[in-house]
Amino acid sequence: MDSAAWTLPPESAYVAPTVRRSAKILVVGPAGVGKTTFVDTMSEIEPLHTEESLTSASESVDDLRLTPAKSTTTVALDFGRRTLNDQLVLYLFGTPGQQRFTYLWRTLARNALGALVLADTRRLADSFEVMDRVEDLGLPYAIAVNAFDDAPVHTVAELREALDPDPATPVAVCDVRHEASCARVMIELVEHVLAASSAGRHAADPTVRL
Repeated sequence: MDSAAWTLPPESAYVAPTVRRSAKILVVGPAGVGKTTFVDTMSEIEPLHTEESLTSASESVDDLRLTPAKSTTTVALDFGRRTLNDQLVLYLFGTPGQQRFTYLWRTLARNALGALVLADTRRLADSFEVMDRVEDLGLPYAIAVNAFDDAPVHTVAELREALDPDPATPVAVCDVRHEASCARVMIELVEHVLAASSAGRHAADPTVRL
């Protein structure tokens, strides 16, 4: 699958009539890791956001030390759409990052084909619980470390050693503000899901199978 095929098509509220298959992908990670921005960058339509303003009432439960500029948080989902080719479309569902909203993940994961786990090198430990949740949901996933401007830089090999995923799980570094970077990690995820499905490790719903 070539990233050149991911040229953003003219925006349309409707799926192309040639599309015959769809796949649901979760975008997950700790709060403030860039999930909403990722969906914004990848979506060919105006994304749907369910955000609320952060207030002093959340200070005791939300750790914003590394994201002091963050003023809103996703409370249900972010939703976007990306057409891969003339027959296949991806539906992107960004999950809430705040721990108190994770009960929604199981509902959002219904019939999902896989998940993209976004991580931050300034707080890699926060990703372990996210990875555990995705594994509990039975979803194959890829890990994309968002390259924040002030974050420590590590090689992919170092990140893989620190995160210790299954050897087959893709690990990459991306910048969620840039389409080509996001497309590259999404392609890795889709290829991983296809490999897992063909190996019999993930029984996808036939209505959303690639």
